[in-house]
Amino acid sequence: MKILTVDIGTGTQDIFLYDSQIDIENGFKLILPSPTMMIRKQIQDATRSQAPILLEGLLMGGGPNIWAVKDHLKTGYPVYATADAARTVDDNLEAVAEMGIKLLSEDEAKTLPESVQRIEFKDFDFPAIAETFARFGVSLDNLAAVAVAVFDHGNAPADISDRQFRFDYLDERTREKNALSSFAFLADDIPPIMTRLQAVANAAKDVDAPLIAMDTAPAAVLGATFDPIVASRKEKIIANIGNFHTLAFRLGEKGIEGVFEHHTGEITLPKLEGYIRKLADSTLKHETIFNDKGHGALIYENNAMPLNSSDFDIVVTGPRRSMFSGGASTLRPYFSVPFGDMMIAGCFGMLSATSDLLPEFAEEISESLKGAGGAGTPPWEISDK
Repeated sequence: MKILTVDIGTGTQDIFLYDSQIDIENGFKLILPSPTMMIRKQIQDATRSQAPILLEGLLMGGGPNIWAVKDHLKTGYPVYATADAARTVDDNLEAVAEMGIKLLSEDEAKTLPESVQRIEFKDFDFPAIAETFARFGVSLDNLAAVAVAVFDHGNAPADISDRQFRFDYLDERTREKNALSSFAFLADDIPPIMTRLQAVANAAKDVDAPLIAMDTAPAAVLGATFDPIVASRKEKIIANIGNFHTLAFRLGEKGIEGVFEHHTGEITLPKLEGYIRKLADSTLKHETIFNDKGHGALIYENNAMPLNSSDFDIVVTGPRRSMFSGGASTLRPYFSVPFGDMMIAGCFGMLSATSDLLPEFAEEISESLKGAGGAGTPPWEISDK
């Protein structure tokens, strides 16, 4: 059984091909530029060529690609966009038009001259990933499932803060099912408000396997729990320090006991440690994070969780985890390395969530995540049949 997992961040997209016949450490993996970084380069190349551009395709993650669009506009070169791609810039299309982007229908876009460079927006490109694996003799035919993680603010109504809207969603999912896997969905079950997750499902129409879409931060935190040292702790705080967002979960024997989410660029290490300590002692307030330009905080367990254990205080993962390195921290961080690789922690989290959503695969996945794998079978002894 093979499952493709793709964790799409701002800097990289981290790809792991799970094969139940081999030890999980021997699974094939790719660390590649993120879609937003790849599109950023395309736009920058068009700017240097002084070419007008058309943004088409689907809603996707923003950041570097949108910064490049704004830079292109500043030069005075035209930017056209179809509605779905334009929502990457802003869910409010009137705001997009006010920026100077010319909105077109799909039919109007087809009439643009060849001098306009067409740039396709989408987070998930299965054919490109399959082609890359194929170049190394690895087939993605007959996959049992595909799991993709992205960060989704959700489509907030005009009168509601997108930060508050996302945090209300986190609260709703936690109360619905107090588990990190509650942030994963089969394609047909993705909530309509989660438009980026929906766009991932639309981008995967050519995939002949069940598709699972998941939020990146819960995926990374769930994956971090498969580090054996982390797994040995019944109570823990795991902080995922992402390029754009920092999310910390307090986990206990009954599930999620608390969570906060902030923007990484808005916090310093002392500030972050203060929030973590308040998360541990159950005194962190939603408005404390929200008024500091973050998303918010939720506490589900009133009893304090002690941090002064014998081995470490908190678990840290994510691409910006170096914030805790160098000896400046007043907490004792443990840097989780599930199956020897922090970069694909989110892939392991998606794999675990897949076992919840597709129970027919649960036994095999569970054995692999426990380290049993294929009884130590090396990949060169495994048939593709």
